[in-house]
Amino acid sequence: MSISLDRPKRKKISSFGIIYMGEEEHNVSVKNISINGLLVQINSDRKYIDIKYIFNQLLVSTIIDIYLPEMRLAGEVQIVRADMEGNHILLALEFRNMAFEIEEILNRRKAYRKNMSYAGKILLKGLHIEFTTVNISLEGLMIQILEPVVVEEGIATNFQCKQFELEGKVEVIWVDAGSKEETLIGLKYIHLEKNTLKLPRFAT
Repeated sequence: MSISLDRPKRKKISSFGIIYMGEEEHNVSVKNISINGLLVQINSDRKYIDIKYIFNQLLVSTIIDIYLPEMRLAGEVQIVRADMEGNHILLALEFRNMAFEIEEILNRRKAYRKNMSYAGKILLKGLHIEFTTVNISLEGLMIQILEPVVVEEGIATNFQCKQFELEGKVEVIWVDAGSKEETLIGLKYIHLEKNTLKLPRFAT
């Protein structure tokens, strides 16, 4: 598959990263980068990873997740071109939803958090309060409640996010109630009764 695009000048570099595609993590080498995207080479000894595999994944979605530890970049990219160079698969990727200043957040966390905004409900002080997710990982989530809420860190409670059939018990890890208009809460899964999340871990 090949799509021609007008693109800014790309700088050759030698770096590495991980992409999440087909519900699997794949190591990649970064060949060049520009302000809009980058070119990577898939490094895999799995025989089924070929151009047909890439094409089948593109039929599902052209958006994939990426983590570039040396450049401290993480987030979503779009596959805009796939080519073969010898026995290697090259992917031209365009930045979509990236965090450019993650510093060492990914190294401190056990799992990559993906920015996703979906509605849910959490039980606090006997009330089911509506929230919107800020980001989600395989181990927890950050939520936004559009009102000031007093919550104690360390408590366990129930939550539900129908978009992912995500439901169960969580622990309140931290609370940011500094705004009169919203409350941000970090939650860690204790037990999930339902879970259809398909996310990378990108742990280092």
